[in-house]
Amino acid sequence: MTAKPIVPRELANRDVEDAIWYYLGESSNEVALGFVDALQRAYRHISRHPARGSSRYATELNLPGLRSWPVGRFPYLVFYVETKDCIDVWRVLHSARDIPVWMHERWPE
Repeated sequence: MTAKPIVPRELANRDVEDAIWYYLGESSNEVALGFVDALQRAYRHISRHPARGSSRYATELNLPGLRSWPVGRFPYLVFYVETKDCIDVWRVLHSARDIPVWMHERWPE
């Protein structure tokens, strides 16, 4: 299978920055770097195997094609849609959030 490029939206990039700042402030540089490494591994997996992500939230949010994939040992999920040309990453959210409510409050543009 050919890998598709990962294209994070602005909100996804902000989510990642917030998570990194959280880990830098509450833990250590090593933990923050571990999060970045885990996210990069998740992105690589998604780019090669986009259909393996969970479609649970696609049903809850009535968004056909929306999938999620966990960020390794960190409590985050990558939310994305596969398009013809790329993987459109909408959000990277902490899994303890009320995901359906949070996605509706800050809908990707």
